[in-house]
Amino acid sequence: MRALCLFTVLGLLCVTDAIAATDPFAGKWVLEVSQSNYPAGEAPKSMTIEMETVGNGVRYQSDSTYADGRTTHAEYTAEYEGNQVLVTGSHGLMLPVSLKRIDARTVVASYTKGLVVAATSRRVVSEDGRHMVITTTSKDGSGKAVVTVGLYKRQ
Repeated sequence: MRALCLFTVLGLLCVTDAIAATDPFAGKWVLEVSQSNYPAGEAPKSMTIEMETVGNGVRYQSDSTYADGRTTHAEYTAEYEGNQVLVTGSHGLMLPVSLKRIDARTVVASYTKGLVVAATSRRVVSEDGRHMVITTTSKDGSGKAVVTVGLYKRQ
């Protein structure tokens, strides 16, 4: 009985490792600014996202540079089960995020302010694994929906 339990646990660990090793989001992604769609004046000059598989989720880091020379950095580690985690950045704490895996190549990140979802980002990795599209929906100061679409290329 003990041997059966041990083999079962080892088998589950191997399956978990195989899933983690094949997470299509893991890796370094660079924004293709010319192929992305941002509101006028809001697109970064450059942006890099790095994601590393951790358990049933990712460790996320992003670095952006804007035309005016301003830079931003954000990072967090989150599971794909929808639990909120804090996002830290170059300017301290940022909006908490929760991740939900929709399918093997789609994850939705929800950012909350208070108890309200302030923005959602739908991340989709192409079937060949070379591109990722992040579509973010938020609201501007007047409550109007703002949609940005970033096309990222795997490095």
